Amino acid sequence: MDVLTKNFSLYGKGFLGTVELTFYASAVALVLGFLMASFRVSPVGSFRALGTVWVNVLRNTPLTLLFFAVLLGLPRFGLVLPFKLFAVIALGCYTSAFICEALRSGINTVPTGQGEAARSLGMTFNQTLSAVVLPQAFRSVIPPVGSTLIALAKNSAIAGAFSVTELLGTYKTLSELGYDIIWTFIWIALGYLIITLTISAVFNLLEKYWGVAR
Repeated sequence: MDVLTKNFSLYGKGFLGTVELTFYASAVALVLGFLMASFRVSPVGSFRALGTVWVNVLRNTPLTLLFFAVLLGLPRFGLVLPFKLFAVIALGCYTSAFICEALRSGINTVPTGQGEAARSLGMTFNQTLSAVVLPQAFRSVIPPVGSTLIALAKNSAIAGAFSVTELLGTYKTLSELGYDIIWTFIWIALGYLIITLTISAVFNLLEKYWGVAR
């Protein structure tokens, strides 16, 4: 217990760092995921190709390698940002590929007749997607999107290796101070459990009110 009580501020700083990373990266992932899902089902071939390349490249790239590419590659193009922002970009872009596929699978569950009926009424592709297809698809993708964001929260631990303040990185300081490594990791694991259970609870509520009855 001394590990936590004597280093509560350190744990708190790491916990808040992980929460911030998870929140901002989730926002990036949801926006990009929605955009790429729209591209994937677009009637414009160039958009579909861009969405396909985005998903296939990011889903098949190790996250650690993507961190290196962002942190070392972007400054070469004159884009110098704080490490935390680089971490948000890497996590958000990586997770957006999985969000995109979750949304696309939801879109595919909507009967094609729905889109055809909307187009017969003179609605454009964007109007059909936003007003007819996505509201129905949203109901079926709540669980997989929630699972993906839980994975994002756990993946944020990689940021600690790149000088970003987050929960897992606290073990380095505590280990140097001579604390028991087992209890150090137990409290770290508890912190991640709180974050993931909170995300799970939020999406359980969303599923309760908007999910598809099974």
